[in-house]
Amino acid sequence: MPMLLIKGSYHVIGARPDGDTVHFAPDDIAAWSLVPGPHKVEHNAAGRAKLRLDAVDALETHYSRTGPEVHQPLRFAREARDELLMWLGFTHVQRQENETVTAAAPQTVPGWILTRGAGRDHRCIALAGKGAPPGTSGTEIMVDPELLKTTANHHLLAAGLAYPTYYTNLFPDLRDELTAAAHRAQAPAKGLWTKDVTTSGATVTGISSLTEDAGAVILPKLFRRLVDYLNLGDPDLSGFEAFLAQAQDRFWILSTGHHTTGLDAVVEVLDSKVRMTHPAEDLVFEET
Repeated sequence: MPMLLIKGSYHVIGARPDGDTVHFAPDDIAAWSLVPGPHKVEHNAAGRAKLRLDAVDALETHYSRTGPEVHQPLRFAREARDELLMWLGFTHVQRQENETVTAAAPQTVPGWILTRGAGRDHRCIALAGKGAPPGTSGTEIMVDPELLKTTANHHLLAAGLAYPTYYTNLFPDLRDELTAAAHRAQAPAKGLWTKDVTTSGATVTGISSLTEDAGAVILPKLFRRLVDYLNLGDPDLSGFEAFLAQAQDRFWILSTGHHTTGLDAVVEVLDSKVRMTHPAEDLVFEET
């Protein structure tokens, strides 16, 4: 699939990177204006912007959209973050208590990204690479599974430290390669797959059952929906499926070829137990 190649550098000081988000600045700030799609990349005067890794979702280290900041069980959330920064080339990372990075060696790391657009939150959604770029910055190049294998996105799935989370802008051949990497990490299980209960079922009696060290390890998208629901003030999950229907996520179920609206179509609630009836890699969400 064709994607825009941008050469630049990764930045972490003053930021709170996690397992699927890091800051990036192009060598030529004008490159941001080349990113296609309806949403513009938000950046500062130096060109530094938030980069969201395409097709992967790591456990949340800080989430606060509808209430106080919370996180998923930190072992795998931090392992994904640390693995991403180490893969990019950062070492000796020092942080404040709130996980804001205060120092790293080196302070910036050269690299490149491949993108087809930004999200509604104006973060650039991209494949993240390091080393020599595979083409000329500012031009579109064809991305195939072999090039995909050189990215941080593929690496995190292969390491079992992120869930595949797909949107319709990703071509099927790339999606298939990422799914294959995730499946190899699942058998034998490594990383978060050793504790994942997304499809087997998570017992949810309150937000703490999703956030404590012994809490449920689940797909971050499901975690965020559960937190948003619980922040309404009632731990009774009998209304969770209706809540999901109201959110109106639109997606395809690959195994059935069915297009539907609302995660309630793939989530079951039995008393205090919540599970997804399809694995993450079987869903392809529409961009919003």
